[in-house]
Amino acid sequence: MKNTLRKLLLPTLLLALTLGTAFAQATVESLQQNGITVATANEIPYGWVENGEAFGIAPEVATAVLESMGITNITWTVTEFGSLIPGLIADRFDLVAASQAVLPARCEQVSFSKINSSYGEGFLVLAGNPQNIHSYQDFVDNPNLRMGIVSGADQLDFAQAYGLAENQIVPLNANADAPSALTANRIDAYAATGLTAAGLAANNDRVDVADPFEDPVIDGVAARSYGAFTFSQDDEEFLAAFNEALAAFQETPVYREILTKHGLSDGDVDAALAASTADLCAGM
Repeated sequence: MKNTLRKLLLPTLLLALTLGTAFAQATVESLQQNGITVATANEIPYGWVENGEAFGIAPEVATAVLESMGITNITWTVTEFGSLIPGLIADRFDLVAASQAVLPARCEQVSFSKINSSYGEGFLVLAGNPQNIHSYQDFVDNPNLRMGIVSGADQLDFAQAYGLAENQIVPLNANADAPSALTANRIDAYAATGLTAAGLAANNDRVDVADPFEDPVIDGVAARSYGAFTFSQDDEEFLAAFNEALAAFQETPVYREILTKHGLSDGDVDAALAASTADLCAGM
């Protein structure tokens, strides 16, 4: 009976495998023919859309990579950051280009490409960095220094992990409040991601990014995020082809130019190139 059932099922299984393989092999070809829909979130400098054209760290790299694959008909859509993964799973778009951090919990839901970006923490300081601030440890060494932090931000956890006194932490309502807090001498540095600090400094010549900067080390691990492109777990063939094209593009000077013009440092780019998606998904 078992042998008879196996004989009956075998042709069906072989047909299913054949069709599945044919579908996978046709994925990139179908995208070349029919175009692709790519989602991002309106978050400068990670990714944003203006008049139908996408800009930022992830979209500009994605556009170059997709075009190198012969996928030139790209439709961009914007959605809230928290809707990117649910939308991808629901097939509302084919790819996410938003510099989403590769995290184990996310890896259970979607697949991530080769690492594309890396962004650590940073400080916004007065122009010239008169207090010579370059790390969280500087606030430990000088208890007279005051750190501005947006209420509820991760940077508060970092400051508390370093043991900063309560009177050293000045809560701010928004990122946009940081330059005025610095120039009014309410704070000596504003703690944020390096990209946020760079964006604020780019629009105000009275403030600077603290450079160099040492990422805070929490429980022996540097506080740094690694961004990648996000795929449906069913799109293995598309992901493999994209990764191959991305690796080739990352060897060109244009790749580094895109990332650095949006505020990433050469050190950030080097960190991205050295990171492993598999390790990050495993929590390593």
